[in-house]
Amino acid sequence: MKRFHLILLLLTFGGAAFLALLLYPHISSSEDSTSLPITSWKVQWIPAGAPEAASPDIDGEWLSATVEHPLVTIPDGKVGAWIHLTVPPTSNLSKPGLYIERLYAMNVRIYENDKLVYQVNHSFDFERTLLQLPLDHTEITSDLYLLLMGKERAGIKSNVQLGELPEIFRQAVRKELPDLLLGGGFAFLSLLMLLCSWYLNRALRSTALALTLFVMCSGLLIMTYSSMPYYYFPELGHFFLFIFDTSLYILIPALLYFVIHIFEGRYPWIKRVFRWLVVYYSVSFCVMVCYKILGTPFYSPYMFLSNWLNAPLIIGQLILICVLAFRNAMRNPNSLILSLGILILALSGVMDLLLLYAIDTSYVFNLWKLGIIILIASLVIILNRRIASDYARLLSYSKELELYNHQLQRTEKMQIISELAASIAHEVRNPLQVTRGFLQLLSGKSVEHDKSYFTLAIQELDRASSIITDFLTFAKPELDTLVELNLQQELAQIETMITPLVLLNNGELEVHVPEPQIILGNSSKLKQAFINIIKNSIESLHEEGHITISAWAEGGTAVIRIADNGEGMEPEQVAKLGEPYFSTKTKGTGLGLMVTFRIIEVMEGSLEFHSEKGKGTEAIVRFPLVSNTRTKQPSVLPQ
Repeated sequence: MKRFHLILLLLTFGGAAFLALLLYPHISSSEDSTSLPITSWKVQWIPAGAPEAASPDIDGEWLSATVEHPLVTIPDGKVGAWIHLTVPPTSNLSKPGLYIERLYAMNVRIYENDKLVYQVNHSFDFERTLLQLPLDHTEITSDLYLLLMGKERAGIKSNVQLGELPEIFRQAVRKELPDLLLGGGFAFLSLLMLLCSWYLNRALRSTALALTLFVMCSGLLIMTYSSMPYYYFPELGHFFLFIFDTSLYILIPALLYFVIHIFEGRYPWIKRVFRWLVVYYSVSFCVMVCYKILGTPFYSPYMFLSNWLNAPLIIGQLILICVLAFRNAMRNPNSLILSLGILILALSGVMDLLLLYAIDTSYVFNLWKLGIIILIASLVIILNRRIASDYARLLSYSKELELYNHQLQRTEKMQIISELAASIAHEVRNPLQVTRGFLQLLSGKSVEHDKSYFTLAIQELDRASSIITDFLTFAKPELDTLVELNLQQELAQIETMITPLVLLNNGELEVHVPEPQIILGNSSKLKQAFINIIKNSIESLHEEGHITISAWAEGGTAVIRIADNGEGMEPEQVAKLGEPYFSTKTKGTGLGLMVTFRIIEVMEGSLEFHSEKGKGTEAIVRFPLVSNTRTKQPSVLPQ
């Protein structure tokens, strides 16, 4: 939850910074500009088939237009408009100029006193542009006539600013530069993401590439939606429009592909929708290319596929993604983040539409850019969470693999040792027994002074015989048959047997077995295994030593925990427990725990140790309960 709050806070600050970036040009221009606004003008529509003229029909019908109520949409039967601007005197300006932030036309001609002072002809279908016009010094009011020709719109949709030409230029740059910087930043970010994606695994690479395409297309859309590139580089207008349309065709499919992989294929029908969309956008792209090459014959199909049909499809895909994200939001944090990003994008689009209708016209979509920023941020967060999750999973798998390899090596090593131990033990035990017998015989005939040497020799032979017995027990634990054992009773007997040894070492033993736990095993070998573990705990005790034995049932298994507060071990030492000849004691052989592991393994149990230096050691033994083992046949183990 804290991470979600942090993400929400970052998105809020990011949105606030973006709004500040958008509002700064308007605030600075309104406060610092000394330009004079022209807020009203006259409009005369040009009928289709009318001859070209250097001036409008002065006696014709002129309509009044203002910033609040502009006339931009070309009526049926018309092909353009004449705009009459009344310009105040400019004698008080050192470099007078005229600036129109939003002008709709493909071809523009400006006349002053029947003299052509400005002309631009665009062959590409981008009607929104801006205008910066140098003016002469005049001490009287002058009239400007703008001839605007377009396909759907022609007119002025913003204030007309009269002021110093350098200041007008700076004002135009201030208003358009944030979009270019934002779009360029997204494009640069997508290139970095593209480079980084090659270092991801194959499963994540396709998801990262989809996100890269979405970010790149968003940046290109924002840059090519600005009118500044078309104004300063009109020769590249067709290329900019091609980039705009292509980015629009790739944007939403890339987002849908990303969502499909985020949901990890839980909705197979989305893939079918995606395939149909790929077909649709491929056809739209081909029609767009034909229109760019052949022109008018493909204009109607191009407009139908790119505008009239594409807009509802985009809205439908966003709604679909939003519904799926909200459906999975409660059980998947990634869906919650995605839902938040799409919701903000949808709300920003709705706010753009509301402002468009509320302000009636002079409004250009800006809030959708905020929605794109938030959505991209949420998608990047989701991808990073996915990478982090896969990395954590990889670490977990590597640790499990390391554990399995260790167990496999240990099993192979134990198998080899058990075979060697069985063969050697049988060969060595018989000579030892014969030697012991002769030593006893000679001891009875020796003088009193030499008997102590015979006694010592016999004790060492007994010690060697004990080691051989451990080898045989490890190689072939003598569990002829498995019988039902009550752990409560077995541990009580072990407590009786081992308590004197604990007290002798100034320790304390506690046994907690509240309920009987029935397992299959061999009583004597079970006692041998537990006594070996407890003896190790006793030998590690210091003053006020304490050993606790507890047992309980857990998930169909009996769990026995033996814990002490002894000196403990290092992790490297814990990893070697059960290996032959490894011991933390100076006189130990390491065979005791090796035999203990083997006995528990034969009884289908498991043994694991947890220890911390200076705090103690904990041994956890698990055996299947009898209810889970009765179905396993046979119950007689092979010798």
